[in-house]
Amino acid sequence: MAADPIRFYNRYTQALETEQIFGERWLRFAYENPMGRAGLWLLARRKFFSAYYGWKMSRRRSQLRVLPFIAKYDLNVEEFAKSAFTYRSFNEFFYRTLKPECRPISEGAGVAVLPADGRHLVFPDVDAAAGFYVKGAKFSLVELFADASLAREFSGGAMLISRLCPVDYHRFHFPVSGSPGPARLIKGWLYSVSPIALRRNIGYLVQNKRMLTLMETEAFGRVAMFEVGATNVGSIRQSYVEGRAVARGEEKGLFAFGGSCVITIFQRGRIQFAPDLVAQSAVHIETYARMGDVLGTCASRST
Repeated sequence: MAADPIRFYNRYTQALETEQIFGERWLRFAYENPMGRAGLWLLARRKFFSAYYGWKMSRRRSQLRVLPFIAKYDLNVEEFAKSAFTYRSFNEFFYRTLKPECRPISEGAGVAVLPADGRHLVFPDVDAAAGFYVKGAKFSLVELFADASLAREFSGGAMLISRLCPVDYHRFHFPVSGSPGPARLIKGWLYSVSPIALRRNIGYLVQNKRMLTLMETEAFGRVAMFEVGATNVGSIRQSYVEGRAVARGEEKGLFAFGGSCVITIFQRGRIQFAPDLVAQSAVHIETYARMGDVLGTCASRST
């Protein structure tokens, strides 16, 4: 498995594609080589390592990285809210805003939308899933929530894992309308969330630093959102106002530089995921789709 390419299903082309991995050589060394794993344990998972890299990507001279990055990964500059020449640092480019029309929010009563651009896995019953990125590799809700009471409340619920690559739009949004509570920090390490790392140890997702927000909604009951930090993620920044009602697709916050992840959990029986997400996830293949596209429908409206 060590040299296996990362394959995902593209919702828009309806075909399997191979991911172009940012920093692939470093990731494979760090997570697939014994010497690399030693360095990972000693250095790369720790806060100061990522904080330093985040600082470096916020310096003015880092703007020299912007245009080569755009060219290498063939990013669509027509989506950017401002010219690629005007970003003052790589980090400013990294958490760029987009033109609203480039991420339309799916309409319809009882519709839930994807909270972020990225590669997505869904599990209609998280407790019954055979595995997440590979068969037999799971974490528990108790580990994820770091709270036994909340884990019981969401037992048997439906889970979405949205993995953001460095090439993706790095703002995250609310999947449904409702009233969000405070974002609570759960302290942890900063391992990579690339499949290269997660296929080796899915536990990185629950060992990493993350923020938990609980939403009260009319159609979907209580919804839990986690923003998971990762290696070289400078910070997780929340931009919403606690307790103020939000609309589906409204911005919640952003990640500074690095790959990262959003995990969304619905209570049992509250959502029916889109068929393409379910079909690909059943064979451990992520589906690429963009923020605002359909995630699923309220279970009471899906029949």
